[in-house]
Amino acid sequence: MRPLSLALALALASGPASAQRTEDLKLPNLGEASTSLFSAEYEHQLGRTWLRIFRSQVPTVDDPLLFDYLENLIYRLVTHSQLQDRRVDLVVVDNPTINAFAVPGGVIGVHNGLLLYAQTEDELATVLAHEIAHLSQRHFSRRVEFQKAQTPLNLAAMLAGFVLMATAGGDAGMAALSAAQAAAQDSALRYSRSNEAEADRVGMQTLVDAGMDPRAAPAMFERMLQATRYTSGNRIPEFLRTHPLSENRIADTRNRARQYPERPPAVNLEYQLMRARVVNQLADTPEEAVQKFRSELDGTTRSPEASRYGLVLALTAAGRADEASLELDTIWSDDPSRLEYLIADAEIDMARNQADQAAEKLAKRLKRSPGNHPLTMTYAKALMRDQQAHVAEEVLVEQSKRRPNDPSLWYLLAEVQGLSGNIVGLHQSRAEYFILNGVLDQAEKQLNYALKLTRSDYPTTAKINQRLQDIAKLREQMDL
Repeated sequence: MRPLSLALALALASGPASAQRTEDLKLPNLGEASTSLFSAEYEHQLGRTWLRIFRSQVPTVDDPLLFDYLENLIYRLVTHSQLQDRRVDLVVVDNPTINAFAVPGGVIGVHNGLLLYAQTEDELATVLAHEIAHLSQRHFSRRVEFQKAQTPLNLAAMLAGFVLMATAGGDAGMAALSAAQAAAQDSALRYSRSNEAEADRVGMQTLVDAGMDPRAAPAMFERMLQATRYTSGNRIPEFLRTHPLSENRIADTRNRARQYPERPPAVNLEYQLMRARVVNQLADTPEEAVQKFRSELDGTTRSPEASRYGLVLALTAAGRADEASLELDTIWSDDPSRLEYLIADAEIDMARNQADQAAEKLAKRLKRSPGNHPLTMTYAKALMRDQQAHVAEEVLVEQSKRRPNDPSLWYLLAEVQGLSGNIVGLHQSRAEYFILNGVLDQAEKQLNYALKLTRSDYPTTAKINQRLQDIAKLREQMDL
């Protein structure tokens, strides 16, 4: 019997209201059930399909500095984890809520709001290590296998629930997940609790092996639990809906942490700088962020330098570049090599319509750090602002070879190619952007536009035809 598609599973799991919301939701049919369902390679392909769908339906953060920081932190944790398949992809969701998640196949999602809640890098790492533990212990596949004989909707409804929680709201997503477990609710609940306990234990060991403070785990969990005491039932943070906490679980985590030597508390400046970036991302207006950082500097702040940096970003965004420059000077002189400050200075130059100066500074630093992604993206933007679109295109084409799965890169490259007059390249780059976001119809249209312009260019025509074939295969996988 052919398994249900995820869209149908959502409709059956959540009823008519959910069916209405998912009418236009394009989700993959997962193919015939078989033992390959639980293979690492199958999970990897499943994760890539899911990620394309997810990107098309939720707002994500285009911030190379933040992305690079989180990617490096996850890599550090993964290398000290039990995860065998280390092909991990990150997606950063533009959402102020407390949430992180792991999807089978090595996809880790982080809401940028989580950084506001986690006061230290170790606290953030606690959540990430927990999610990595879910992947390394393959809890998703084990759970599906456990329930396989009890309900035919398990796999489809679980995956659909992951998407729906990010698109239609937590309650609808949890309804989909709950329906998948209805036939064996009690045993499934116990099984889920055992998974959480295992992820706590394995995640803490990952923290320790990565040289981080295990006491951050009970501190972070306790802060999360406290958050539920000030919220109504339908406003509980999403992470706590999918990872329910209890006093006993926190006590167990605290007792386990005591088995390790204490580490002196330290402020990780890079993490605090990333938190300042997130404050700016989530502020309603730049002026609101300016007031927030000024209040921090006048009162109590975990890192005065990070608060000053946040103020620099907010002033720049508010069009107050001269003030931003003066504030940046107060922290940059003590740390002249810090990348975040160099990029902030380049952004001030661009705000002053001095993109040539920004490009010159960034080019010098890139000679010392070739391929650095945040530097490269900022450099390309400065070149574009300086009316050097052809040079920016060369820079981004090279970077696309290093990071072919970055949607933001392809989006910027398409914009640059439009300015440089490379219309064929523009359509090809747009196609790559749409492919990574699961919008295959649009990707196909872009490639067909390019094909009409390249009839006499056999190598380019062959490349475009190959990508059209790739899209056909992706469409089969997604069963659109």
